[in-house]
Amino acid sequence: MGKLVRVPAPRYRVNRGLTVAQSKATLKSAADHRLAALYVLALFLGLRRGELLGLRWEHVDLDQATLEVVRTLQRVGGSLRLVPPKTEDSARTVPLPPVCVDALREHKRRQFSERADAWPDWQDHGLVFPSRRGTPMGPDNLRRSWAAIQRKAGLEPTRLHDLRHTCVTLLLDLGTPPHVVQEIVGHSAIEVTMTIYAHVSLAEKRKALGKLGETLG
Repeated sequence: MGKLVRVPAPRYRVNRGLTVAQSKATLKSAADHRLAALYVLALFLGLRRGELLGLRWEHVDLDQATLEVVRTLQRVGGSLRLVPPKTEDSARTVPLPPVCVDALREHKRRQFSERADAWPDWQDHGLVFPSRRGTPMGPDNLRRSWAAIQRKAGLEPTRLHDLRHTCVTLLLDLGTPPHVVQEIVGHSAIEVTMTIYAHVSLAEKRKALGKLGETLG
């Protein structure tokens, strides 16, 4: 009879998310940027880069305050394509808090002016966050935009993806049930949600240990 082999649980490599103060500084630094609404959605909803760049206006209902994640922008065979999310859990409907609705309304007005300025070179793809010509935005362009925003905010170099981790951490810090956070951000398993939290909630650990010290001191 063969020996049982223990399969280790998958480990997710995550970086520390932003603090509340850093998140506010990020939003302030992005306020006048053409992609200001993108950073609002990244922080408040935890959308992935491909989900942000693949979002189309037909999947945003500002009157009902909802957003549907049904496409993601990915590089396939050297070209950018809109493809379905890689898992069923990634495809989801997310309610939009007022701050997101306001940001998207302002972004829509800004995009209308941008389209008029670019005419007749504008190529409309119905995207919420396209390039300045209406075409799908390359990830490198977004990376440069994020680098400029974080420098302005005085942040250490971080990945855009860390805004997603920040969303998870802050929601859990506010007492949001983990399964609700999982559905908001589209994690495939609750373990992913909690692993991110375990890595980034140093302040919460410090507070808990401080309380224990007061109790036993």
